[in-house]
Amino acid sequence: MGSTPFRDSGLLGPIARAGRVLFVLASEVEASAFAEGIGLAPPVRGEVSRGDRAFDLVVSGVGKTNAAQATASALAGGSPPAAVINVGIAGALPRKSGPLEVGSVVLATLSLFADEGVSTPDRFIGLSELGFASPGVDDRFPADQGLLQVLSSAGIAGPIATVSTCSGNDASSEAIAERTGAIAEAMEGAAVALAAARAGVPFAEVRVISNRTGDRAHQGWDMSLALATLRRFAAGL
Repeated sequence: MGSTPFRDSGLLGPIARAGRVLFVLASEVEASAFAEGIGLAPPVRGEVSRGDRAFDLVVSGVGKTNAAQATASALAGGSPPAAVINVGIAGALPRKSGPLEVGSVVLATLSLFADEGVSTPDRFIGLSELGFASPGVDDRFPADQGLLQVLSSAGIAGPIATVSTCSGNDASSEAIAERTGAIAEAMEGAAVALAAARAGVPFAEVRVISNRTGDRAHQGWDMSLALATLRRFAAGL
């Protein structure tokens, strides 16, 4: 690793000049690939790995509760980072033009809680519509426009749904896509966004497609490709 706090040639050079960037990843396997790309030692779950290029990394554990807790803990005390970026793999949701290809990079224009609310006979009603959204925040979190701008060349932009239960059948996959307009689903993004919003820190979510959603027997997983893409994405930061 070099001795400079950031690389001018990297995508996040303009952001890193303003302060450190915290990356939140759910699993050790995702975090190890990402850490290799940015030149950090393999991370330990629950501990913040600090690099010499203004990049920090935390492994949260899978799911919304783990993600929110780990992000809030990492942001507690000390100077807030310049940005929080949730990074990892995701499943491609159905689209009229067909699901995204495995290995595609997705930048969230919006990270949203997709299945917190009430499922009625007629439709799904989210927390905000019910009047139960978290105080001071919504259940939909637009990405910071500055972060989106510097990351725009890295992938395809669109909403990413945060789910408690991944879509392992066609009916649930199609319902999430239709209800949210999301092009991919994962299990942490909106929870990381919530913690960042409460701390007043700019947020973005970046995902690599590892599989299609829907009938699990036909999801076409390729973790090797997804992790290799994640590593290359990290190296370009």
